[in-house]
Amino acid sequence: MLKQYETVFIATPVLSDAQMKEAVQKYTELIRSNGGEIVHEEDWGLKQLAYPIQHKTSGFYYLIEFKAEPDFVNTLEVQYKRDERIIRFLTVALDKDAIAYAERRREMRSKPKAAPVSKKVKEDLDDDDVELPDEYDVEPIEDNKED
Repeated sequence: MLKQYETVFIATPVLSDAQMKEAVQKYTELIRSNGGEIVHEEDWGLKQLAYPIQHKTSGFYYLIEFKAEPDFVNTLEVQYKRDERIIRFLTVALDKDAIAYAERRREMRSKPKAAPVSKKVKEDLDDDDVELPDEYDVEPIEDNKED
């Protein structure tokens, strides 16, 4: 039975775009060739590391969500360890809640964001010369302080 997994790996920052694509292709093909199915991929790009890893302070992050047999994860992780381009990796099995969360996150990212409010609209909303109906007329409150 196929289980769903999520793997994130960090590649060394000295790779060119072509080398990074080659590394990603290697792992997606490895998953497919072992009976797995790619569910989703995300390129997070070059990011600063929280702490130096192998004397590097940044790395290319890449996420692959996939379905595979449970014993395949060991094969994948052995390949990560042998690859000099990969400086860190983490693979986790997703439970039903994590799968639902990942699907919602993908849907939110695919929805277009609301258009920003233009400056003119903001100015119109901020106008102080708006007239209120008579029912909102009130007398000013006088200060009733006794000295």
